[in-house]
Amino acid sequence: MHTVTVMTRAGCHACERAEQQVERICTELGVEWSTADVDSDTEWRAEYGDRVPVILVDGKEHGYWTVEEDRLRAALSS
Repeated sequence: MHTVTVMTRAGCHACERAEQQVERICTELGVEWSTADVDSDTEWRAEYGDRVPVILVDGKEHGYWTVEEDRLRAALSS
């Protein structure tokens, strides 16, 4: 079973859009998803801070800035 994490930041409108898209896709596919604030951890901020939102699938970076729906669905279906 896959898991998806959206690395976000408070006040980030692109992050809000990504969360809505990921929620819709994951709900349709029955996949667990969550969010994490990049500013809550110095390592996350260093790794992802300039590219939020960042989408992680099973803890590995899948994409950033936008949700590529077809690509995300393919990754979650494998």
